[in-house]
Amino acid sequence: MTEINDTNMSLTFKVTRQAPELICPARLTPYESKELSDLDSAKDFRLQSSLILLYRNSTKSLNPYFSGCDPVKVIKDAIAKALVPYYPLAGRLRETREGKLVVECNGDGVLFIEADADVTLDEFGQPLHPPFPCSDELLYDVPGSSEVFHSPLLLIQVSRLKCGGFIIALRGNHTMTDGIGFVQFLNAVVEFARGAQCPSITPVWMRHLISDSIPNPSHYRNHDVCSDSYEYTDTPSPPDDLVNKSFFFGSAQIASLRQSIPRSSTTFELIVAHLWRCHALSLYNDPQKTVILRFAINIRSKYNPSLPTGYYGNAIATPMVEATIAELSENPFQYVVDLVKRTKENVTEEYLKSLADRTENDGRIARKLDGLAVTDHRRLGFKCLDFGWGRPIYGGFLRGSRFVPNVGCITCLAPFKHFREFGVLVPICLPRFATKRQWTILILLAWTVFYVCTAVSANKLKNVTGDPTRKIYIPDQN
Repeated sequence: MTEINDTNMSLTFKVTRQAPELICPARLTPYESKELSDLDSAKDFRLQSSLILLYRNSTKSLNPYFSGCDPVKVIKDAIAKALVPYYPLAGRLRETREGKLVVECNGDGVLFIEADADVTLDEFGQPLHPPFPCSDELLYDVPGSSEVFHSPLLLIQVSRLKCGGFIIALRGNHTMTDGIGFVQFLNAVVEFARGAQCPSITPVWMRHLISDSIPNPSHYRNHDVCSDSYEYTDTPSPPDDLVNKSFFFGSAQIASLRQSIPRSSTTFELIVAHLWRCHALSLYNDPQKTVILRFAINIRSKYNPSLPTGYYGNAIATPMVEATIAELSENPFQYVVDLVKRTKENVTEEYLKSLADRTENDGRIARKLDGLAVTDHRRLGFKCLDFGWGRPIYGGFLRGSRFVPNVGCITCLAPFKHFREFGVLVPICLPRFATKRQWTILILLAWTVFYVCTAVSANKLKNVTGDPTRKIYIPDQN
């Protein structure tokens, strides 16, 4: 795990914006009300999610059709066309008395901002990764637009750069779609921008497929995302008091983690287990302190039959697992990996039926925990979004890791190229009040695992059984 140098956060530049406007569907669309699924209605999803895509010189398109075209106009027209098959995204959200969410498909449109930024891509520094400087300028928060209800469901700002490149910054209402569904919509915009007459994947609403409640709920100890028995009240820090850092897992680090355990595991399980362990141990000294991990799992294929291709609603489960600081620090690394593995394996169709039943009967999912939540962006396809001027040189989170009340620190595993090596980027945030000491502990833990595992693989350590990092000393943080 290698710490990545910060993007040039001291960089300042001017962004000249045109007045925000509403882009409506290019053709008349049905005027109707559509009910969202109970999973869409989860409290965790009632938030806005921001993304950014950075593109190089738009005047040098390999496609003659786009040569000399203004990317702002091309993308704006494509959004209007994509909103025809995806017309619910042009509507407005409301909540019923029963707590269910309904989108009024009224064709009011999504917010769009045309802008010019007095900066070049090279000025951002290398390698490009979140958080990005002047993010509030690259994605302007139009007053009154960030509410979950009765506001535009999408905000898109396209900024031309001095170098000829451009930046697309987007904010979406998470209740309407998950990451896979959002990329599906963006792919439709890409296809229309490149001259297609219809999207290659037909969007599917059918939110009832997840909402249908099935009785006989089955409860899983330590994995129940709906349980109210867990009260994790130690909110780490308010958002303004957090520091973002990014870490890179290259092939050598991943191989070292894999070699440190006797049983095979996926890259996701290894990184998430190591990340949870390091994050928890860097924050807390009390060995009896309980810490929480949650991560997102795509459940489209977990149903029988699977959800249809084109379904773009929220179709992710976020199972939870807990452990004490003592359990994480004193047990072998294999123990932590197994916690993650078992939590993944428990997300079965029976679990999902239980989840749907409890959500329906007990009200919207309400989670009262603060901890670490991880999503996997490695295969979402942000870097394949070519509007005609080539693929983005970065696509993903705009602000990196972030803190969400009642959820905790949210981070992701993102595909990343560090110099010439491909690997996984993990942005993560910790409180500012103890940044130096805590990040020192985090980095020391990371390098301890890397060094010891490498030594074990080279047979340099003798008389070692199991995991050499079984006992980790945590210095006093006072």
